[in-house]
Amino acid sequence: MTNSDQWIVQAVQHDPDALLQRWVGEQLASATFRRDLIGEAELRMQSQDFLRHFTRAVQSGALNDVQGEPWTGVRAFLESLSRQRAAQGFTFSEVATFVFSFKQPLFERLRADTSIVDLAEALWTITTLLDRLGLYTVEVYQRSRETIIERQRQEMLELSTPVVKVWEGVVALPLIGTLDSERTQIVMETLLTRIVETSATIAIIDITGVPTVDTLVAQHLLRTVAAAQLMGTECIISGIRPQIAQTIVHLGIDLSGVLTKASLADAIQVAMERSGFRVARGPLA
Repeated sequence: MTNSDQWIVQAVQHDPDALLQRWVGEQLASATFRRDLIGEAELRMQSQDFLRHFTRAVQSGALNDVQGEPWTGVRAFLESLSRQRAAQGFTFSEVATFVFSFKQPLFERLRADTSIVDLAEALWTITTLLDRLGLYTVEVYQRSRETIIERQRQEMLELSTPVVKVWEGVVALPLIGTLDSERTQIVMETLLTRIVETSATIAIIDITGVPTVDTLVAQHLLRTVAAAQLMGTECIISGIRPQIAQTIVHLGIDLSGVLTKASLADAIQVAMERSGFRVARGPLA
């Protein structure tokens, strides 16, 4: 351990309560501190936990390798902190400030206690060390945000493909928005699952809310229809607007093997007739 490293260890170990107080004060005074997302008590507890792990790692003398075993506790703490703050809505710069704000209290101690000969080297060492920890925090934060976004995207996909039971033996799948390969796969899986759950013999796929139908979308729909037919379920595609009908003709897409209807109401009427039901206007009660 070099002389500058020893000065850093002494700076961290000496009066840790005062160091913690100074650091927490630095964070509370920062313009980026989010009082709407975290209270002072929670901030103090997190800072105290980090300082405990940091002190233990610094005492090992491995100040140039934050990926080493002595820094396992620090990394684990920062990973937990980053994930928590990412879920709370902090930005990456606000999360990184947690680590970077620790520089000022440490610099003050080094300036007060370190000899002029070792001061420059000690400042460079601690700056490099905290920068690496700050960048590590940002990397974890970024991965956490990507995980959250991907989970939300999957949830949105599932919510955008609701299969509703219209009545006994008939289910309907109203589609809204653009269809791509991934979403179509979810549509197929959701529809087939509901067919099994409801023992449906007729499934209505309504594309009124689908803005465009091209060759790829048509192929996706035909695959879904074919999969349902293999399970003994007849499919009706409704919502074939005039523009979509013209597009299908121009593209030469063959839907002759599929029953199609202009509107969802028409499809429901056909489904009722196939199920043996008939709707008739009667006297009001």
